[in-house]
Amino acid sequence: MDYAILTGFVLVTGVVLALVAQWRGWRPSLLVVLAVGIGFRVLIMTTSAIDTWQPVDFVESFKPAGVAILNHQDPVLGSEGGWHFLPTIPYVYGLLLWLGIPWEFGGRLVTVIADIALIPLVGKLAGGQKASLRAFQYACNPLAILVASVHGQVEPVALVFGVAAFVVARGPGDPDRPGIVVDVVTLTRQRVSALGLGGAVRSLLRPGGVVRTALAPDGLVRGALTPGPGDTASMRRAMLAGLLMGLALCAKSWPIWLIPGMLLLLPTFRSRVAAFVATAVPPVFFLVTLPIFAGTSLDQIPEVIRIMGDVRPIVGEWGYSAILVNGDWTLDAGIATFGTRLIYITMLAVAFLWRRADPIDLTTALLLAFMVTTPRLGAQYLLWFMPFLIARPTRFAWPAIIGVSLWAGYGYLYMTQFDTNTWWALHSVWSRCSIVLLPILALAMPWGRRLSKAPAVRPEIIPKVPVVTSAPA
Repeated sequence: MDYAILTGFVLVTGVVLALVAQWRGWRPSLLVVLAVGIGFRVLIMTTSAIDTWQPVDFVESFKPAGVAILNHQDPVLGSEGGWHFLPTIPYVYGLLLWLGIPWEFGGRLVTVIADIALIPLVGKLAGGQKASLRAFQYACNPLAILVASVHGQVEPVALVFGVAAFVVARGPGDPDRPGIVVDVVTLTRQRVSALGLGGAVRSLLRPGGVVRTALAPDGLVRGALTPGPGDTASMRRAMLAGLLMGLALCAKSWPIWLIPGMLLLLPTFRSRVAAFVATAVPPVFFLVTLPIFAGTSLDQIPEVIRIMGDVRPIVGEWGYSAILVNGDWTLDAGIATFGTRLIYITMLAVAFLWRRADPIDLTTALLLAFMVTTPRLGAQYLLWFMPFLIARPTRFAWPAIIGVSLWAGYGYLYMTQFDTNTWWALHSVWSRCSIVLLPILALAMPWGRRLSKAPAVRPEIIPKVPVVTSAPA
């Protein structure tokens, strides 16, 4: 990298400004926040575009996907699997190439614009009196600048839609929200108390008793799906939030971890169902329209789906997998399978522990837990949790932010100064050193906020059960 010193100076300046803003309690205007964020990102985008070093995937995977669209070819097949997501972003790549914008600028323009749009959204996500401070701190975030302006990775595109979905789902009012307010055990106790133990047992033991009880006029399912006061407004928010989250999934598949938090921000079970269904609309649309817009033949679609669903077991870049393979970037199905199972178990445990937390804290915990347990990671993955952790920081938020930024910055700025053999030697040490960051990321999880203090004023997901003296006939 030719402009490593200048880029490093900008990144350090950003960290200093963010910490001073925290210390002094700055509340800059949106205009100032955007000016700083745009200035940093455009400067580094420009130097990165004219640099002699370009990221391998940026040139060999992302550009071929855009060229394929330009030639009316499928971006997954046209890039030989280098692009293995839906064609949403390659459509934009193709448009920019068609306009004659050089790839080194055009490819980064997509991510830089998305990351700039994230700046005010982080402020909205934070809410309250410190909204402008949090927006400013994201504007200065060094990892965001590296991922968007240097690497041109598409994480900011997924995040801008995902964070927007959170903001829309939460709607107006107090930014602090409760998590799951009523659980299944409590609901069961309420129904048994209302019907009496004998009546509840008899109603469930009858043929079709469970279904009939749930679908009865006063049953759980029908009551939960019945419109209530203010339902029109919440349904509109739900549909829009779901569509935005669907667009996030069109950029990459990982925003699936954002869906639980988005759904919990909605006030009713009915609105959550609507948002969940709406989330599927954009991915399905971009999949079924491949023959129209991307030139994919019908007999090619199964192969495209197979490639998009194929996750290569690449390990050795991060955490415990780097220790196990001595820092070599390699394929290892055994470690990848173990890591995948560990991720699923950990996510379930975290979801249970933070089920009553603010949905944003739940999401932060899920994303940080993923970073600790994943066997495969690129430096750009570390941006996933940044908007959420900055919007609602924890005690160890800034040690985590600075730690991962230093680790990623070493890879982007220092290791790119050397030839291939030296790079691999440095990579072996760099990847294994990432193990030091795992406890810091674990400490940065919102451990002290597993129970939201926000009042449970929103409608419950299940209606009240009327008191009766006998089981229904």
